[in-house]
Amino acid sequence: MMALELPLVSATLARFAQPAIQLAAFGGIVYPVMLLIESPVIMLLPASTALSRDWLSYRALRRYMIRMSVVLTLLHLLVAITPLYELIARDLIHAPPVIIGPARLGVLVAVPWTWAIAYRRFNQGILIRYGASRAIGIGTLLRLGTTVSVLVAGLALVGFGATRGLPGVAVGTVAVILGVIAESLFIGARTARILSNAFDPLEPGQHLSVREFLRFYVPLALTSLLALINQPIGSAAISRMPEALESLATWPVVIGITWVLRSGGTAYKEVVVAMLDRPNALPALRRFTVLLTVGTFAATCLFTLTPIADLWLSGVSGLEPPLAGLARVALLLALLIPASGVLQNWYVGYLLHARQTRCITESMVAFLVVVVLVLAAGVADSRIPGLWVAFGAFTLGNLAQLLWVWKSARKGLARMRSDGAGPSEG
Repeated sequence: MMALELPLVSATLARFAQPAIQLAAFGGIVYPVMLLIESPVIMLLPASTALSRDWLSYRALRRYMIRMSVVLTLLHLLVAITPLYELIARDLIHAPPVIIGPARLGVLVAVPWTWAIAYRRFNQGILIRYGASRAIGIGTLLRLGTTVSVLVAGLALVGFGATRGLPGVAVGTVAVILGVIAESLFIGARTARILSNAFDPLEPGQHLSVREFLRFYVPLALTSLLALINQPIGSAAISRMPEALESLATWPVVIGITWVLRSGGTAYKEVVVAMLDRPNALPALRRFTVLLTVGTFAATCLFTLTPIADLWLSGVSGLEPPLAGLARVALLLALLIPASGVLQNWYVGYLLHARQTRCITESMVAFLVVVVLVLAAGVADSRIPGLWVAFGAFTLGNLAQLLWVWKSARKGLARMRSDGAGPSEG
């Protein structure tokens, strides 16, 4: 459900004045910068799920989470208020000049983002590990409700003429930030309620040293960095290809749709980590993986290959016909991404459970190498719209990543089947 956030923001920005500029500013600069800065804390969720085994390890992880959050929030502030912003937006991303000014306000508004994400994901890992994952769904509803309320209020103000001169990108960013803060506070409060039952402070535990934490977490952090750096790399490449402004304007819309379609498998790796320790879990997880993959691919085809896509792009997202046509082709190029994501999360979940995090990082390197090569070819050719090249690159990169994690996990999974699953697996 959280995947609905980006499509809703895009649909709102499309209804402000100068919609192409607002969408391009948010999707081409603001959101990529937010994701890139937060990338080191993304893997706090699987790390917390896997490592919070007792009170001592929980406290150590919380301490590491706080330190990372402080450093990254200060970095975000520096980007927003110093010449670093111009260096990133103008020189690295090479964004169209018309979107650089509006986007800066969005980047400044987004300063609390990384802290909220780190706090939320750390505590979500505790909830998953100790059987309180229902609260995560409630938190997601709260986040979405807060975001929608702010977006509706922004549109209402537009109707009354009260937001004249205020960029729509700022309204969209405020909505996203307030939504994630509301969710983070709820998740933190819910986690505090279960801590006394989850941990006994007097029970001896295993101290999680800095060295042990870094050995486990650094490959994961590099993985998330490599995963999220594709957004600014994509923006930078699109800005150097034909129809740059139109492609950047459509960029967040197509990304949002893709995230919705792959949302069913987004948290699957954490489920795999939490359940693989249970007796006879492997056969059930494998069957569910097949069902989820097939179901995700069917849903993607239903959306992409039928008039539903046109209704969504023109009606819900509010894209003008040229932008809608651009997005339609991009969705076709992204057809395999959601289903491949489910399979990736199955294998990544096993690798996390086996603490083989280096393989996960290697898979992201494979993804990034393929993406960069395809984007570079698109920039050199300079005939195909950047949006199409970007999603073609992401599809090929996802398939390369899937192949890598499959190769890394297959022997370990085969051993698990022979040791524990037996003939019941079928």
